[in-house]
Amino acid sequence: MIAPDRPFVIGLTGSIGMGKSTVAQMFVDEGIPLFDADAAVHQLQGPDGALVDEIEVLFPGSTTGEGVDRQKLGAAVLGDPGALQKLERLIHPAVGEMRKAFLEKYRDQPLILFDIPLLFEKGGADRVDHIVVVSAGPDQQRQRVLSRPGMTEQRFEQIRALQMPDADKRQMAHSVIDTSLPHAETRQQVQKLVQKLKASLA
Repeated sequence: MIAPDRPFVIGLTGSIGMGKSTVAQMFVDEGIPLFDADAAVHQLQGPDGALVDEIEVLFPGSTTGEGVDRQKLGAAVLGDPGALQKLERLIHPAVGEMRKAFLEKYRDQPLILFDIPLLFEKGGADRVDHIVVVSAGPDQQRQRVLSRPGMTEQRFEQIRALQMPDADKRQMAHSVIDTSLPHAETRQQVQKLVQKLKASLA
């Protein structure tokens, strides 16, 4: 049951390289306010970010005058579950506070979108009303990820090992957006879903 004093929350997720950022922008184009968890983390870790000093204490040498060096921080935590847990214990509460502020700001909107990469992995699925998984084939995923600057096969496999398999995510989703299709067809999927959800709330 959706509380009458808050919007209907769409949770958008998907594994690395599936096209989630592109789909998130398509929702924004339909007028849906977006809370981007990754963007929130970038803000917290960027120049004058609220967590930069604490991250430097935990991981010496991982920050510069411009904030956190994501390559160095990634090297420090990838493959080290204990280090990753320390970082998450710092970041997750801070992102949670930003998400609350966003929810308050847009409380009069019928629909809002939470873009949360690790929605299933970190137990956030119970905080949203409708889960949308962005998905594509494994070959497309690999091609997209390995074309990113600084990405290696080893790093890709490390990241993928931390994420729930795509097939499991699709099974747990309320809706799946297929990004293996042409761009226009992916957009049509988003438009139809937005129309459907708005109609269900009317």
